[in-house]
Amino acid sequence: MAANEPGQDPIGDTNPIRDVRLSELDARLKAAAGAEKARTGMAPPKPEKGYKQGSRVLTELIAGPAGGALLGWFMDRLFGTSPWLLLVMLFLGIIVAFRNIYQISQQRPE
Repeated sequence: MAANEPGQDPIGDTNPIRDVRLSELDARLKAAAGAEKARTGMAPPKPEKGYKQGSRVLTELIAGPAGGALLGWFMDRLFGTSPWLLLVMLFLGIIVAFRNIYQISQQRPE
Protein backbone atom coordinates (compact mmCIF):
# COMPACT_ATOMS: atom_id res chain seq x y z
CA MET A 1 0.00 0.00 0.00
CA ALA A 2 1.40 3.37 -0.93
CA ALA A 3 1.40 6.22 1.56
CA ASN A 4 -1.23 8.16 -0.41
CA GLU A 5 -3.59 5.22 -1.09
CA PRO A 6 -6.41 4.59 1.38
CA GLY A 7 -7.43 1.13 2.58
CA GLN A 8 -5.68 -1.95 3.80
CA ASP A 9 -2.89 -3.95 2.26
CA PRO A 10 -4.00 -7.19 0.65
CA ILE A 11 -3.51 -10.39 2.65
CA GLY A 12 -0.31 -12.18 1.77
CA ASP A 13 1.48 -9.00 0.74
CA THR A 14 5.20 -9.42 1.43
CA ASN A 15 6.05 -5.75 1.24
CA PRO A 16 9.08 -5.15 3.54
CA ILE A 17 7.89 -1.62 4.29
CA ARG A 18 4.66 -3.04 5.71
CA ASP A 19 6.62 -5.36 8.03
CA VAL A 20 8.65 -2.45 9.40
CA ARG A 21 5.49 -0.43 9.97
CA LEU A 22 3.86 -3.30 11.84
CA SER A 23 6.87 -3.89 14.06
CA GLU A 24 7.08 -0.15 14.84
CA LEU A 25 3.37 -0.07 15.64
CA ASP A 26 3.73 -3.13 17.88
CA ALA A 27 6.62 -1.51 19.77
CA ARG A 28 4.63 1.72 20.25
CA LEU A 29 1.57 -0.22 21.48
CA LYS A 30 3.66 -2.14 24.02
CA ALA A 31 5.27 1.07 25.27
CA ALA A 32 1.86 2.75 25.59
CA ALA A 33 0.41 -0.25 27.45
CA GLY A 34 3.34 -0.24 29.89
CA ALA A 35 3.00 3.50 30.48
CA GLU A 36 -0.74 3.10 31.08
CA LYS A 37 -0.17 0.30 33.60
CA ALA A 38 2.36 2.42 35.47
CA ARG A 39 0.06 5.46 35.38
CA THR A 40 -3.00 3.64 36.71
CA GLY A 41 -1.11 1.58 39.27
CA MET A 42 -1.80 -1.72 37.54
CA ALA A 43 1.89 -2.62 37.41
CA PRO A 44 2.71 -5.76 39.39
CA PRO A 45 3.60 -4.81 42.96
CA LYS A 46 6.97 -5.59 44.49
CA PRO A 47 7.01 -8.40 47.06
CA GLU A 48 6.30 -7.23 50.57
CA LYS A 49 8.62 -7.87 53.50
CA GLY A 50 6.33 -10.62 54.82
CA TYR A 51 6.78 -12.51 51.57
CA LYS A 52 10.54 -12.10 51.85
CA GLN A 53 10.46 -13.40 55.42
CA GLY A 54 8.47 -16.43 54.31
CA SER A 55 11.04 -17.18 51.65
CA ARG A 56 13.83 -16.93 54.21
CA VAL A 57 11.99 -19.32 56.55
CA LEU A 58 11.56 -21.84 53.74
CA THR A 59 15.24 -21.54 52.87
CA GLU A 60 16.23 -22.16 56.49
CA LEU A 61 13.93 -25.19 56.73
CA ILE A 62 15.55 -26.76 53.70
CA ALA A 63 19.17 -25.63 53.95
CA GLY A 64 19.78 -26.26 57.67
CA PRO A 65 18.99 -29.98 57.79
CA ALA A 66 20.27 -30.62 54.26
CA GLY A 67 23.60 -28.89 54.98
CA GLY A 68 23.99 -30.69 58.29
CA ALA A 69 23.20 -34.06 56.73
CA LEU A 70 25.61 -33.47 53.85
CA LEU A 71 28.39 -32.40 56.19
CA GLY A 72 27.70 -35.36 58.50
CA TRP A 73 27.72 -37.82 55.60
CA PHE A 74 31.03 -36.45 54.37
CA MET A 75 32.56 -36.65 57.84
CA ASP A 76 31.24 -40.23 58.26
CA ARG A 77 32.97 -41.26 55.04
CA LEU A 78 36.15 -39.48 56.12
CA PHE A 79 36.34 -40.98 59.65
CA GLY A 80 34.42 -44.25 59.10
CA THR A 81 31.86 -43.60 61.86
CA SER A 82 28.75 -44.29 59.79
CA PRO A 83 25.90 -43.27 60.59
CA TRP A 84 26.62 -41.42 63.84
CA LEU A 85 28.10 -38.18 62.57
CA LEU A 86 25.37 -38.00 59.93
CA LEU A 87 22.69 -38.17 62.63
CA VAL A 88 24.46 -35.73 64.95
CA MET A 89 25.02 -33.16 62.20
CA LEU A 90 21.46 -33.59 60.91
CA PHE A 91 20.04 -32.79 64.34
CA LEU A 92 22.45 -29.87 64.73
CA GLY A 93 21.27 -28.56 61.34
CA ILE A 94 17.64 -28.81 62.47
CA ILE A 95 18.41 -26.97 65.72
CA VAL A 96 20.27 -24.20 63.90
CA ALA A 97 17.43 -23.88 61.37
CA PHE A 98 14.83 -23.52 64.13
CA ARG A 99 16.98 -20.96 65.93
CA ASN A 100 17.32 -18.93 62.72
CA ILE A 101 13.58 -19.19 62.08
CA TYR A 102 12.92 -17.90 65.59
CA GLN A 103 15.21 -14.94 64.94
CA ILE A 104 13.45 -14.23 61.64
CA SER A 105 10.07 -14.34 63.36
CA GLN A 106 11.21 -11.69 65.87
CA GLN A 107 11.74 -9.17 63.05
CA ARG A 108 8.77 -6.93 62.32
CA PRO A 109 7.54 -6.67 58.74
CA GLU A 110 7.05 -3.10 57.58
